[in-house]
Amino acid sequence: MLLTMSVIFPLGDTIVGDPYIIVNKKTNQVAFIQQGRIEKVLPVATGKSNELTPEGTFTIVVKAVNPYYRKKNIAGGDKQNPLGTRWIGFDAEDTDGRIYGLHGTNKPSSIGKYVTAGCVRLHNEEIEKLFEEVPIGTKVLITTSPESFETLAIKVGALSKQKTEGAVLH
Repeated sequence: MLLTMSVIFPLGDTIVGDPYIIVNKKTNQVAFIQQGRIEKVLPVATGKSNELTPEGTFTIVVKAVNPYYRKKNIAGGDKQNPLGTRWIGFDAEDTDGRIYGLHGTNKPSSIGKYVTAGCVRLHNEEIEKLFEEVPIGTKVLITTSPESFETLAIKVGALSKQKTEGAVLH
């Protein structure tokens, strides 16, 4: 398992252009924002009940290739591993990035549903791409909102209103 824990950029206020992730539990989608634009919107699975996937703004603090599943002692890379091929952990509820995260899955049919114990689950192919693009230190907003990703991103400072006018969003 490859574990990365170096900080790529300062962990201060969000600046338009910084990478940013927004998870909307209402739609079970994640948006990846980079260089002042929404780069991709992907389907996800979230908590079986609303309180399982914590809401708030968090920071990515750890990344792992073929993560080990401690709860059931399943090695990384094993087809039975429910974490899939990548782990992007964030510091929700004062944790160290090994409890809550965005990760792959060995059950692709679960994507789009409310089935997790608290994490945000993506298709393995999508989490592998995201893993390469998202540095340690990236902010993650998790919310349940009727607002668009564009509106949410403007509110947190990940997009500027001027740059999104007329933009084609995914």
